[in-house]
Amino acid sequence: MVVAVQACPKLDHAFSPMDVHPLASSSAGRVSGKPWKSPKSATVRSHLPNGVKAKSWEARMEQTKKALAIKKLQKELKEEKQADITRRLEITRERRKAAEEKKRLEEDKAKMGARKAARLRRKMGRTKKING
Repeated sequence: MVVAVQACPKLDHAFSPMDVHPLASSSAGRVSGKPWKSPKSATVRSHLPNGVKAKSWEARMEQTKKALAIKKLQKELKEEKQADITRRLEITRERRKAAEEKKRLEEDKAKMGARKAARLRRKMGRTKKING
C-alpha cells in the first residue's frame, strides 16, 4: 500500500501513515481516492424510524393496521363535520331565499292594488314552480 505524506495546512504536523485509513477494495474493484474518508458501514439500527425498527413483521403490520384505523376514523369524523357544515349552509341559503322572496312579494304588493295582487296569487298557485 502506497501512502503519501502530506503537510496539513491547519495543523503544524504532517500526516503519518497511522492517520490514514487503509483503503478496502470494493466488490466492483473501485476504491476511493480520498484516504481521509473512513469506509461506510451498514445502517445503524438505532437510527431507523420506529415503524421499520419494530421487532417483527407481525408487529409492524399491527402498527400499520392501527395507523390505518386511526386515519379512517379521522377521515369519517372530518366528512361528518363537513356534511354538518354543508347542511347548515344549505338551511341558511333556503331561509335567505325565502326571506328575499317574501320581501319581493311585499314590495310588489305595495306597488299594485289588492285585486291585482289576488289575481297574481291565484295565478302563482297554478304554476308548476309552486305546486311541484
